[in-house]
Amino acid sequence: MSWLVRNNYEHPIKVMRRELNTKGIIKMPGAHDAMAALLAQKAGFSTIYLSGAALTASLGIPDLGVLTLTELTNRTREIVRATGMPLLVDIDTGYGSILNVTRTVFEMIDAGAAAIQLEDQELPKKCGHLNGKVLVTKEEMVRKIRAAREADPDIVIIARTDSFAQEGLENAVDRAKAYFGAGADIIFPEALQSKEDFERFARRVDFPLLANMTEFGRTPMFTAEQFEEMGYKIVIYPVTSLRIASKAVELMYKEIAETGTQSNLLNKMQTRQELYDVLLYEKYELLDESIAKTNMEELIK
Repeated sequence: MSWLVRNNYEHPIKVMRRELNTKGIIKMPGAHDAMAALLAQKAGFSTIYLSGAALTASLGIPDLGVLTLTELTNRTREIVRATGMPLLVDIDTGYGSILNVTRTVFEMIDAGAAAIQLEDQELPKKCGHLNGKVLVTKEEMVRKIRAAREADPDIVIIARTDSFAQEGLENAVDRAKAYFGAGADIIFPEALQSKEDFERFARRVDFPLLANMTEFGRTPMFTAEQFEEMGYKIVIYPVTSLRIASKAVELMYKEIAETGTQSNLLNKMQTRQELYDVLLYEKYELLDESIAKTNMEELIK
């Protein structure tokens, strides 16, 4: 599905909520741009994730809360426009105060997001798997969640808490319960460090949970099936698409710099035809021809 030639599709929030009510775990890959999102769609994924860390890295800046709402909104719109898929968008801390959270939700709805992820760090925020994070109070995060829910009654809200590393399991569970009570649909306990941590957290609550299967962080590598057995409804792979794409591009530049040709890499490339297939190139041409033909017939009349 590509913007001008795709078929009509259901509202992404409706699709997202239906997915949440189906049996089994939802595997939600990160898509750092529209092309990555189209490839995720081609692979058969039903929902996708826009990571703040992946987006900032794609812009050449670190994940330290310096991304602007305009940049996030533009990328959200590009991805939804290209695919029509339900997209969970990482809105970090909501871009400021309670009023800013309301503005952010309105922007996300306007851009087509199906869900938002809001976290309980203070600015400048940090990657959830780094040290030095500072949390807002539970009460302030509750107010932000309520503001987000009042801004839109339908959008799916994922509340992320970074409190496990800072305050321990008991406080993390306490925050999670307060966030769910304030209107969050799903709770995201960040940077858990073992199978036992995930299981203990899940046993203490009775609402849907999201697990973060990022690479090179504090969480060991688990499969989606293992997360499901631990009691989790969604697993995200936030920066995977960007990491693998960036490494491939890095190796390509190295090859050309050293050999003066990319010929040894042709078997690792998306072919011209494969690219056209993803973009539905032929359907665009058919649309162009049909419009041109219709206009010419009208002129002749």
